[in-house]
Amino acid sequence: MRLLKAIFLIGLLAGPVAACSGETAGEYIDDSVISNTVRAKLIDDKDLNIFQIDVTTLKGEVQISGFVESQADKDRATQVARTVDGVKKVHNNLVVQ
Repeated sequence: MRLLKAIFLIGLLAGPVAACSGETAGEYIDDSVISNTVRAKLIDDKDLNIFQIDVTTLKGEVQISGFVESQADKDRATQVARTVDGVKKVHNNLVVQ
């Protein structure tokens, strides 16, 4: 019952936000799941040292921004993001410091 209430609440909250971005509520929820999965995979990747990142997703297109130490880290972040189900395209705006 608690799960049902949570899903209902997410639906109510997602509707107005989704309308602003041109997404349906379902697309908004899917994009949120994609963003959170990409974040988790980037943080868990042993080859990356990325803790301050921003991941946003719109209609399956993921944008990654923040700072990395090398071009190899930037490239690796793109590879990791592409492994997430539902990702159609990755826009990597990470800056090498």
